[in-house]
Amino acid sequence: MKHLYYIITFFSLSIVLQDSIEPTFIEKTEFTADTLVSINDFNTTFYIVENILFKKSEEVKGIDIGYNNFQLGSITSVNTFNPLKINVFYKDFNTVVVLDNRLAEIFKVDFNAVQPYKNVTHVSTGFDNTLWVFNQDTQDLELYDYKTNAARAKTLPINGSVLDLKSNYNTCWLLTKDYLYVYNYFGSLLKKMDNDGYTQIVENNGNLILKKDNELFYLKDGTETPNTIKLPNLLINQFFVTNETLYIYDGKFLHKFKIN
Repeated sequence: MKHLYYIITFFSLSIVLQDSIEPTFIEKTEFTADTLVSINDFNTTFYIVENILFKKSEEVKGIDIGYNNFQLGSITSVNTFNPLKINVFYKDFNTVVVLDNRLAEIFKVDFNAVQPYKNVTHVSTGFDNTLWVFNQDTQDLELYDYKTNAARAKTLPINGSVLDLKSNYNTCWLLTKDYLYVYNYFGSLLKKMDNDGYTQIVENNGNLILKKDNELFYLKDGTETPNTIKLPNLLINQFFVTNETLYIYDGKFLHKFKIN
């Protein structure tokens, strides 16, 4: 019986160890912003202060480029996946503004004025001149071409409250209260997974980081079981991943970790 006990204990510990990831701490730096949006491969930082989107580049030190559009209300979300076509979503006015790499407007999409009307709650970047948009009235996800005002792809209606939406050029992830949906750029459902209390997601190279309460979990591309990311006791206000670097902003400090 003793041998059996040790075998069971060993395998239990192995499962626990396999289910967690311990990232390597890199550095902690002071940072002040209302919202930290992203940091790209070239150490360009996008952040929001008093409803103004700023871009801080390592190439142009001491000068932060800013964009504001106060008449559209508060910024709901910013997607910088394509640095040449940054989309800024203003939910209160049902509008998306597309910016170039200098934060100059190149296109404005007023969903109140398009036909058919779209009541949009979540927006993310697609390929070419497209946006992934979730229409609350029809409860479907659409790959919308804002240059031609046409849907390149559309999903079947989705039940449940939508919590988050993320995408790259090939895939879109939609998180609802009950499920995580994964779609390709044709709008076909690739995968549907139960949501075990996650409220936010970020994507990097097809891998996901999911947030539940004040904890983060790593879901590797092609798998269905998220692994716990073992972190020190931090307040996670914003988080994102660039390549293998995990950034966590607690409102005062920016924490950097290497995910191996």
